[in-house]
Amino acid sequence: MISIILFASAIAYFLGSINTSIIVSKLMGKSDIRTQGSGNAGATNTLRVLGKGAALVVVIGDFLKGALAILVARFAFRFFEVSGNEMIPQYFAALSVIVGHIYPVFFGFRGGKGIMTSIATVFMLDWEIAVILLLIFITIFLATRYVSLGSCVSSVMYPVLVYMFHSHDTYFIATAAVCAVLAVYKHRSNIQRLIRGTESKTYFKK
Repeated sequence: MISIILFASAIAYFLGSINTSIIVSKLMGKSDIRTQGSGNAGATNTLRVLGKGAALVVVIGDFLKGALAILVARFAFRFFEVSGNEMIPQYFAALSVIVGHIYPVFFGFRGGKGIMTSIATVFMLDWEIAVILLLIFITIFLATRYVSLGSCVSSVMYPVLVYMFHSHDTYFIATAAVCAVLAVYKHRSNIQRLIRGTESKTYFKK
């Protein structure tokens, strides 16, 4: 089991390190997305700086690498016919792909905040919880136009919902809790701006 966990975690981390927004910005002949806008290598900053098309590519790319990380862990467990809880490698893969996105080895360990990649892992682990979190995010975003606020509230609700639906699965609860801590930590500057009332709102049409 340990070898499968290590294998799945390593693959997931390297997948996470493939930062879509940085790659897209360079392919478009622009400077590194981390030097523009908010400086975050994620979909929201890509939308503001490069537009809807580029942002859509980033959303798809960040989602796919999260989903693929879980699939690799799932396949490895079944292929090698390992005994034990098949979800444990998936939990480690989920955390590793998110950490890879936040601290990508290919881009100087300066990545994004991991929200879209996190959403992908939640969908793969429990799609019902993912739908609830997505509805929470959409509701908050539509009411306030703050992507950061919706992301933070949804992240905090993640371990709460996992505890409600999977109170017996301590590994899942721990995974969700770590994801929430990472998300809030990466949004600490956004939280400060929200408190000061200087956080930027996001609109798709002017």
